[in-house]
Amino acid sequence: MKLLSIFLIVFFLSNCSFDNKSGIWKNENQYEVSENKDVFKEFQTLSASNNLFNEIVAIDKNYQFKLKPLEESSSWNEKFYSLSNNYKNFKYTNLNQLIFRGKKLTKYKLNNHLLFDGENIFASDTQGNLIVFSIKENKIMQKFNFYKKRYKKNKKKLNLILEKDIIYVTDNFGYFYAYNFKLKKLIWAKNYKIPFRSNIKLLKNKIITSDLNNNLYFLNKRNGEVFKLIPTEENKVKNEFINNISLTSESILFLNTYGTLYSIDNRSLRINWFLSLNKSVDINPNNLFKGSIVINDDNYIVVSSNKNLFIFDSKSGNLVHKKNFSAFLNPQISNNHLFLVKKNNLLISVDLISGKLIYSYDINKKISEYLKIKKKTVILKDLLILNNQIHFFLKNSFVLKFNVKGNLEEINKLPSKINSLPIIVESSILYSDTKNRISVVN
Repeated sequence: MKLLSIFLIVFFLSNCSFDNKSGIWKNENQYEVSENKDVFKEFQTLSASNNLFNEIVAIDKNYQFKLKPLEESSSWNEKFYSLSNNYKNFKYTNLNQLIFRGKKLTKYKLNNHLLFDGENIFASDTQGNLIVFSIKENKIMQKFNFYKKRYKKNKKKLNLILEKDIIYVTDNFGYFYAYNFKLKKLIWAKNYKIPFRSNIKLLKNKIITSDLNNNLYFLNKRNGEVFKLIPTEENKVKNEFINNISLTSESILFLNTYGTLYSIDNRSLRINWFLSLNKSVDINPNNLFKGSIVINDDNYIVVSSNKNLFIFDSKSGNLVHKKNFSAFLNPQISNNHLFLVKKNNLLISVDLISGKLIYSYDINKKISEYLKIKKKTVILKDLLILNNQIHFFLKNSFVLKFNVKGNLEEINKLPSKINSLPIIVESSILYSDTKNRISVVN
């Protein structure tokens, strides 16, 4: 039995492991990766810390995690899965077997996010095609392209959200349209002239989104007409950060490219409070705001700026905790435990109630210790919590499985090369590969 174990270890390290020839280590480039004037008297600026955290902190051996129960998702209707943008502790079969590989969806580059309604995959490409693909029948059910010939040579960036039979779409030209994919019919279309630049949220009869100039829109689902528009600070110099919207049970959270976080009452649509997360009021390329998406668990709001992580009370907007590090990948909350990664691949966990750092570990070092090889750098693509484990999806299609205490337990490689961000449905991982085919792994 010992001989067999030794043989398997040697085979793994020499053939499919993370040695210098496997391609797992980074060897090129870097990561991919406002109406009522009285309310402004409540404006707060949260200055950034100059002393950035970059330490290894070991977990207290007596610390106990209690994550939320496993949840089996049957659909993925919006970009960040839920109204709160916070993922769940997803159930995953964990066999790492390719159970489905579809036909090529398009010859153009697919956009990074997929949706799934329980039967069909919904994708879009840079040519502006909306693609409805049936996994059961392994074929494209339909393609719809809204655009005229004059936009043929322009790259399209589409944001999608799905509700029942309707796909709502915004783009980088200022168009917003609703398409019924069951009837194969355009329901309505509007041109707002300014490119849209955020995710989309649906709230009862309203659609919520924002544009390049940081205007927040509330639109009628039925016809696309504007219920209300809230102008916020416009950045004269456009940055890479994309406006982000998250919903709690009582409010709409909006983080704009200027670095201001707004809370808006979801009934009256009045501003509750707003806070500046930007490190400087100077608008120059060195001071452009960079942050993470806004996530919440209805008690806490978590968002990061260029250098700091902020934890707010979701109702009052009061600052509960502030940390001198920021999130590189989208952070995750599970039962008052926060999990995030810094840009230098530092895995960090924070207790949201006490604000204490639970641990901080170097992912690259964990890999090198696990494989007993020299430390290098991997390129992380996404973070998901599956089966009570922290899963890191790498750009080169490897998957790292850490337990919640920050220890690396397993390294696998997906059966096909990953291109889009993965989604989890029916205990399986769905993604598009580098050849624009849908892969399903259980």
